[in-house]
Parts: sequence; structure tokens; C-alpha cells
Amino acid sequence: MRILIVEDEPKTGDYLRQGLSEAGFVTDLVRDGLDGLHLGLSGDYDLMILDVMLPGMDGWTLLQAIRRNDKATPVLFLTARDQVEDRVRGLESGADDYLVKPFAFAELLARVRTLLRRGKVRESDTLQAADLELDLLRRRASRGGQRIDLTAKEFALLELLLRRRGEVLPRSLIASQVWDMNFDSDTNVIEVAVRRLRAKVDDGFEPKLIRTVRGMGYVLDESGS
Repeated sequence: MRILIVEDEPKTGDYLRQGLSEAGFVTDLVRDGLDGLHLGLSGDYDLMILDVMLPGMDGWTLLQAIRRNDKATPVLFLTARDQVEDRVRGLESGADDYLVKPFAFAELLARVRTLLRRGKVRESDTLQAADLELDLLRRRASRGGQRIDLTAKEFALLELLLRRRGEVLPRSLIASQVWDMNFDSDTNVIEVAVRRLRAKVDDGFEPKLIRTVRGMGYVLDESGS
């Protein structure tokens, strides 16, 4: 899942990006309101974390522009402005939640997951193929009732494959969606990650779910071929 962070304070922005990445999210970080507006309108994000006091355009104005363009992306205001009237203004401007700095990362993460559950994840909290299950809220995977321990990147990779089950995913798409990077043909990071994930998901189970499609990419389906 992709999260856009609009935060001009360098330490806070880097802290958010690192923490959310470790929690399994793909993040984009911009440090001024104009860049935030551009990505907020042109990008496909599951959530925005938005500061109020930003260079270029403040968070209030940015959010109003987002909503005027019928973008329903959930927005969490994260700001040092802690007055009641600030919170009311933020929520009435179209924000879905409001958290005051300084904040505990555990609370931020809980609020992020709650907003995502209300949004695009509302359709289902669990992804499934055959006897493989991925619990998006508890961040757990299991197959045949057996727990599968995954790293954050392995979880994100499996989530992508399950969400687009039956579709051959090229390495370039996987690189952008899971690693947030442009595909570099000199790196084998994707091949290594898929091999490790396949060993955890398929070894000892039938049917085999993750396949390599030579010259094209990877697919997760239940054909077993």
C-alpha cells in the first residue's frame, strides 16, 4: 500500500518514511505543499500524511484543493498545531484524522491502519488463494493453518501478488510497487526475494502458487502448472 508523506521538517519526514517502510508500506516523501498537491492529484495513494505549516502551500489549502478535485484519498493531519480550533478546521476541511506532534509512532501506525481499514481495505481484511491467507491487519501469513514468517518486503511482495492474482507482473512493476525504485537490470534483488518467498509459501504444499513466466515476470495463481 502506498502512502504519501508531506512533511517539511527533515527529521520528522525521514523518521516517518523509515518507520512506515519497516511496517511494510511503500512511501513517497515530499517537503513542500506544491509537490504534495502535484503528487496528491496525480498519484494513486491509499493514504496521505499531511503537515499544516508547509512551504509553497499550507496543508489546509492543499487538502481543500485535493477535495475539490474529487480525490477521496484518506488524509491524516500530523501537526504541531494543537488548539481545538485547529483540529476542528482540519477535520472540517476534509481530513479523516488529526494527530498532534510530538507523537508516539505506535499510535500513528494504529491510526494509519484504522484509516486504511475504512478506505480501500474495507472490502476485505484478508487476501486468499487456495489455502494461503494473508491477514492485512495483523500482518500475518499462513498456509494450511501453518504460520509463515515473512519480512516486511516479503509481506509487501506477497500482498501485491495476491491483489493481482492471475496477472503476470513484470519485474519493473514489482520494483516500483514493493521497493519504490526503478528497475535496474543489473540487480537480482527481485529474483532473490521471489525465490525466498516461494520457498516459504510453496515448499511442502500443493498446488504451487508462485510461478516464473520466463522473460515476462511472476504470477500467483492456483493452476499449479
